[in-house]
Amino acid sequence: MKKTTLPRRRTARRGLTLIEVLLVLAILVIIASITVVAVIPMQRSAYMRAAETQIKAFKTPLQAYRIDVGTFPNTSQGLEALRHPPSDLPSPAKWRGPYLESPVPLDPWGNTYRYEYPGRYQQDWPDIWSYGPDGIDGTEDDIGNWHVEE
Repeated sequence: MKKTTLPRRRTARRGLTLIEVLLVLAILVIIASITVVAVIPMQRSAYMRAAETQIKAFKTPLQAYRIDVGTFPNTSQGLEALRHPPSDLPSPAKWRGPYLESPVPLDPWGNTYRYEYPGRYQQDWPDIWSYGPDGIDGTEDDIGNWHVEE
């Protein structure tokens, strides 16, 4: 009797092994973590520069307000006085605004800019500042016009 041998078929691979999938996932996690570590400081720096730029942008409208009204808005009137005439103006006819074309912007972290006149840091100019990334007043990450260089 003759023994018949059947040809062996090579079974085709139909997918990846668990180890290969885990290796690919590990590589993706490493790439993502490197990206996050590099991007977060750049984003914080960009937000801080944006806040400085916005604070500088208040200078011209505030000067125009002072020329027309005779003084800067007081603390209670705030930056909104650049958009709408304050109700407590001694001479409302002097207000010739709006001095800002669009609403007063929020800082890059979504908070309102703080305004104080007369200022604590500058007696002849209003103090304008953002609480910065931590959202807490009086910390080292606050961004104010007394820090912003021209």
